[in-house]
Amino acid sequence: MRKFGLAVLVILAGLLPAVADFGQPPDLPYENVPYDGRFTVNRLRFNPARSWPGDYAWGLDLGWNHDYPRADTHLAKILQATTRLDVATEGTNILALDDPELMRYPVTYLCEPGHWALSDAEARGLHDYLLKGGFVIIDDFRGRHWDTFVAGLRRVLPDAQLFPLEGTNPIFDVFFRIDPSTIPHPYAAPGPPAYYGVFEDNDPSRRLMLVANYNSDIAEYWEWSDTGLVPIDLSNEAYKLGVNYIVYGMTH
Repeated sequence: MRKFGLAVLVILAGLLPAVADFGQPPDLPYENVPYDGRFTVNRLRFNPARSWPGDYAWGLDLGWNHDYPRADTHLAKILQATTRLDVATEGTNILALDDPELMRYPVTYLCEPGHWALSDAEARGLHDYLLKGGFVIIDDFRGRHWDTFVAGLRRVLPDAQLFPLEGTNPIFDVFFRIDPSTIPHPYAAPGPPAYYGVFEDNDPSRRLMLVANYNSDIAEYWEWSDTGLVPIDLSNEAYKLGVNYIVYGMTH
């Protein structure tokens, strides 16, 4: 039994060299779409609290890479088909929170904030992006991840208030009319989906800078929408929600 345990440890040691330093995931191979003025689906990468082998891009669970790249490329195609945006459908971007290139893109997506461990540079980069006019879609977190999300947000915008977004909020009627409460978490969540926003100067009459889908994971529906694993009606609603967010961010 002892020999078996040692053998397992040896195998795991061989699998985990890239993630032994939990705060510093390895360099990852990806190629962004060169900026040319078209709308490009952007995903934010952040410093994760942990990283581990997982069934995601690069064989790692980094939090921010969940549902990548299929969710991103599918959303780009839906945007091209349903809106008048000129969309880059040949690829999508991954941008660090403190990458100056982020300022070229008005709307960006971030998932699993329950796993972020922001550096000072990352917190400052996201702070500057939001105040400069950027709009961030935060998705795929639930239950106890709320506290980690709020703690990170406090480092980005110390005075920010999170306002519940009811179904009557204009963002749910900016392009498609939808009822966001009808899009359940695709797996299991400890409560119903809830939506929160951060407004400029904490004034709900002003620009919405950030929207957070709590107890929700709309990108999961985007990722598997072409497989039959998720109901078509729910995939459609998840796409409508994503399109609404992006149209809002591009027009406010």
